[in-house]
Amino acid sequence: MLLSYRRFRRSYLRPALLFLFFVFLIDAFRLVRRRPDTYRTKASEVHQTFKDGTLVNTTIFIASVHRNTEEILRTAWTQAVLDLVDYFGPENVYFSAIESGSQDESKAALLDLQTLLDLKGVANTVSLGQTVWEQLEEIETRPPPDVQVPTWIWNTVEAQWEMRRIPYLARVRNQAMGPLKELESQGRTFDKVLWLNDVVFDTEDVVTLLNTRDDRYAAACSMDYKHVPLYYDTFALRDDMGLKTISQYWPWFQSPTSRAAAEKSIPIRVMSCWNGIVVFDSAPFYANPPLQFRGIDDSLADLHLEGSECCLIHADNYLTLEKGVWLNPNVRVGYSVDAYRQLQRNHFPSPFWAVLGAWMNRIRSGRISIQTQLETRVVTKRLDQWTAETPDGQRPRYEPGAACLINEMQIMWENGWKHL
Repeated sequence: MLLSYRRFRRSYLRPALLFLFFVFLIDAFRLVRRRPDTYRTKASEVHQTFKDGTLVNTTIFIASVHRNTEEILRTAWTQAVLDLVDYFGPENVYFSAIESGSQDESKAALLDLQTLLDLKGVANTVSLGQTVWEQLEEIETRPPPDVQVPTWIWNTVEAQWEMRRIPYLARVRNQAMGPLKELESQGRTFDKVLWLNDVVFDTEDVVTLLNTRDDRYAAACSMDYKHVPLYYDTFALRDDMGLKTISQYWPWFQSPTSRAAAEKSIPIRVMSCWNGIVVFDSAPFYANPPLQFRGIDDSLADLHLEGSECCLIHADNYLTLEKGVWLNPNVRVGYSVDAYRQLQRNHFPSPFWAVLGAWMNRIRSGRISIQTQLETRVVTKRLDQWTAETPDGQRPRYEPGAACLINEMQIMWENGWKHL
């Protein structure tokens, strides 16, 4: 028996393993070779952007929200914003920031930035909101059990109301967008709305993002990383089929079209994204009614569903169908200086992570597809139930951001949030 096994190993197993290893090497070589050079627009090369076929100065409304962001503000973010101002010109930029509930010195760091913006002649609004104690008090000041208040949801286990996280975030984002309409009434409008998370970035990142597809987009997003090479924002990113990504490793997507674009490092058509930095065509924010951030209806959330406000904004944007939402894989930002430095290569991902990522996606594709189908079935069933329960005399319930929905319930909790 032992002799037969040795003969089998020598005659069949070893050649088969060598053949498979050879095939793997060829595949690995192909994966590495097909990674194109990353392209970032040189800030020194592009001083204007196209609009309606004519070169014009780009005006930008910059918006951001802050909570416990002191470290990133002082190490990288403040200087990056000031560099943007220098590049586009103080007269072409408005800066709006909202802070609330920070436990560090984010308020002081933002006031320092405001002082520097004032010195440069940049119009701005910096709103310092609640202290952490005031925020805790708001969360803990629950409505009476028999009184239903918008954006609060019933916690059956604790027999009490809980403040929903997503409507809270949407409210803060809309507050940051407030000056846009006020400025319009004064005759000042902007070409682009640029949302910045608490990420490390530079001017070339923003210029490259603005010039995605030669300025043909409803919105364009970067890719964000906290722990390289795993991208971070899984909550908002959906491919062109409305599906979640296979994994956080490149090339990320379930959709063949989105995955093929990722492998070529060209702009990727997606249904939704945010991912650290996102730029919008400003027109929908000036519409009547204007585009706004929101959460799903409380009655839908009560069925244990949730959707990111950063996903729903694209579903509500009338330009999404016309111009599309695009993820630009050549713009990569980090949630720390170290992460950002790892991302600044001509080739990304590295050869090792290109091979590992491709195989991770292949191995997980079947299982993720099954998980996606199961979750979609659960979400669809609850969505259909919600539609069927439309109160008499009202228009049939409809949620345009169905692709954003996930089987979760998120509430504000102590100094952060949690799942129910």
